[in-house]
Amino acid sequence: MRHVVLCTENGTPTGTMDIASAHSAKGLLHRAFSVFVFRSDRKELLIQRRNGEKLFGNLWANTCCSHLQKGENVTEAAQERLQEECGFSCPLRIVASFVYRAPDPKGRGAEYEYDTILVGDLTGPNPNLNPNPEEVAELKWISIQALTKEMAKHPHAYAPWFLIALHAILRNPDAQ
Repeated sequence: MRHVVLCTENGTPTGTMDIASAHSAKGLLHRAFSVFVFRSDRKELLIQRRNGEKLFGNLWANTCCSHLQKGENVTEAAQERLQEECGFSCPLRIVASFVYRAPDPKGRGAEYEYDTILVGDLTGPNPNLNPNPEEVAELKWISIQALTKEMAKHPHAYAPWFLIALHAILRNPDAQ
């Protein structure tokens, strides 16, 4: 059974819990990460979460995201998850962290996460994308300008952490 690392508001681990319990009701604060991959033309790789996901299924989000397991290094875990979900990996760097809480719109629980944002830049040719159908319904490359317009038109089509993390990236010169 997968678990999550419970933590304080500043990300300090306090214990572990099974993933389902940590996401029930209002959720318990736990460690997570969100990966954003950009091509050299500054288009970002977005994924549409599989409809069968317990929380926030069928919504668009950043390139990949997941939860840390006890003892894992966040950068290594993020690179592994990127490979599992999208079929490629690239160097990643940590650019920010934030805390958010979001109830699932279908009433299936909530996310309450200390989320570490990692950014990867692809400088060579596009990777061979091989999305995992257990995780990803669709993926696409999109410019920040086009994404901003789409998000304004259809805000409920995006995962709640995505907007927060994207704004953090756009405000952070180290993420550019």
